[in-house]
Amino acid sequence: MTASTAVQATADAPPRRRLAVESEALLAGAVAAGVTGLIALLLFAGGVWPLWGGLSVGLVAAVAVLLVGLGAGATGYWRSRNLPGQEWRHRLKPWKFSVDVGTVAAVHAIIGFILTMVVFVMLQRSFEGLVVDVWTSMGAVAVASGLAAYWIYLSVSSITTPKLAMLLIVFMASATLASMATAQDPQWWEYHFSQLGTADDFSSSLFNLALIIGGAFVTTFALYVDRDLTTLVKQGVLERPSAPRVVSVVFIIMGVLLAGVGLVPVNVSTPIHNLCAVGMSISFLALLIGSPWILRGMPRRFFVFCTGGIVLLLASAVLFEPLGYYNLTAFELAAFSIIFGWISVFIRFVSALTVPSTDAAAGVADVARAA
Repeated sequence: MTASTAVQATADAPPRRRLAVESEALLAGAVAAGVTGLIALLLFAGGVWPLWGGLSVGLVAAVAVLLVGLGAGATGYWRSRNLPGQEWRHRLKPWKFSVDVGTVAAVHAIIGFILTMVVFVMLQRSFEGLVVDVWTSMGAVAVASGLAAYWIYLSVSSITTPKLAMLLIVFMASATLASMATAQDPQWWEYHFSQLGTADDFSSSLFNLALIIGGAFVTTFALYVDRDLTTLVKQGVLERPSAPRVVSVVFIIMGVLLAGVGLVPVNVSTPIHNLCAVGMSISFLALLIGSPWILRGMPRRFFVFCTGGIVLLLASAVLFEPLGYYNLTAFELAAFSIIFGWISVFIRFVSALTVPSTDAAAGVADVARAA
């Protein structure tokens, strides 16, 4: 095979694989729609049903989206390890690979579950008193689960580090807002965010589950961060070879502590709960302060941004105590916003500095033409 033939084969492979992924996603959506539609037909036969409230079309659709989302997400992400640029996942240890697949699938499924609930609640409030028959119910469940399976399969098949960062933010924000909106105690905000996880209801279960899965997801995120920073070290952008390991270890520590906050609610053990929450904040602050040394080689404007994050975090702490300008809930909201905002910007910088594989392929093509 000549050099030009090899380059052409490399260029043709990704489009063919992307077309195969589209076909697989359509199949996943069709299977999900068919199976959930049949189940809905059996559940709703012989009656009329509300869009939301108790046993309803929306509840069945949301549960269906959650289940098919887990299946489609795990299958699609497992198969995507053979895609160009994802082969490194074959080298992961079995337990790391299992956590990786499980958390990515769970995050997508829960986002789909929450969005489905929101849609049906809004529809029910928009059409007050509306009830639908078995055929409409079946169609609504089938469409919701089919679209979810299709979207999730496509999403997990094209995972990148920036996409993981965005998924993390969307997941935590949507789960927290859903928990806040469904909290039975309307004055929870007078205490702190951890108050959301103290009741024995759907809101608290969702909040604690989001923290646990979010923490596990951060450990998956650390695998991608380690890979991208290692690339920057090889490219000569980062000066310290230890940077990938240090940053990924900090992210793993933050993920474990975030999961600990959900595993041990404040009403179960206040000392352990607070230790996890404070430890996560200290780990993040240490990463911010040490970034000029750990990540030496990054653009100067990135370190200016890091300094701004430190100032904002400390200013938020001062406004809470000793000034008492706002309560603990507001401080926690500010701290989480700063943490996830910094993660998003950090990943965007890393992604911008990493040489894309398409550029490398273009370089190979130039060499082949010159030859």
